[in-house]
Amino acid sequence: MSDAVRVVARQVWRNESLSEGARRVPEETAIALTYNGGTYAVMMGTPQDLADFAVGFSLSEGVVNSADDIASLDIVTLDDGIELRMWLAPDLAERINERRRSIAGPTGCGLCGIDSIAEAVRPAAIVSGGRRFAPREIMTALAAVEPLQRIHHETRAVHAAAFWTPARGIVSLREDVGRHNALDKLVGSLAQARQQAGEGIVLLTSRVSVEMVQKAAAMGAAVVVAVSAPTALAVRMADSAGITLVAVARHDGFEIFTHPDRIVADVDARARQSQADKTQDKAHVA
Repeated sequence: MSDAVRVVARQVWRNESLSEGARRVPEETAIALTYNGGTYAVMMGTPQDLADFAVGFSLSEGVVNSADDIASLDIVTLDDGIELRMWLAPDLAERINERRRSIAGPTGCGLCGIDSIAEAVRPAAIVSGGRRFAPREIMTALAAVEPLQRIHHETRAVHAAAFWTPARGIVSLREDVGRHNALDKLVGSLAQARQQAGEGIVLLTSRVSVEMVQKAAAMGAAVVVAVSAPTALAVRMADSAGITLVAVARHDGFEIFTHPDRIVADVDARARQSQADKTQDKAHVA
């Protein structure tokens, strides 16, 4: 398997002088996702955490409903790329045959191969419940991401998607040259760990476009925090999906675009959540 980071030679022109040296840059390779012997998609991405990518992409795309639907997964390195070969049950394979496409997705492509407007703006899954968080918790979660971005530290050229909970801090963090790939890898990581996304915060180091919201909704994320701004369509999609969308998150604060009820004042934040949990438990018992 290819290394995620490479060292390349380069020349630098600065301060009216030329110098030579080397720079660490992220690797980018073609990654084919195949199901039962047929190619479904070819994406350009970072050759790291590929099992997570296979599972997460499958879930985000609606190919499978659970990580358990993937009977087997083989990661095969070829001369010109990598194949993620998955085998599914016959009924799922038939569903794929009805919508199969063979595409080449450039870096950062989140809707590659979509062949209709209706499919591109399909309604996101509805997210209900989810924990409430105090502003200080969002700031704590955000600050915890940067130190763990190993590839970003080396290259300054990749995106990250992470998941944070009050009890465990950063549960999982994945990086990729494609922001959608990074989120898919996170989806796969959490799914395989049986971690419920509604219990914490999904953190993105990129802007929020509509497909990022669709993927977050598919994983059941109730709160999404991003360092960059969202698009207008992403805001509308997050609102209809029931997701609390926080963006333009910086060291000095953030902006809340949808469903602000999950962001509560620091005072009594945990107490309110505890009371809400107790009320919900009583409702289930009744």
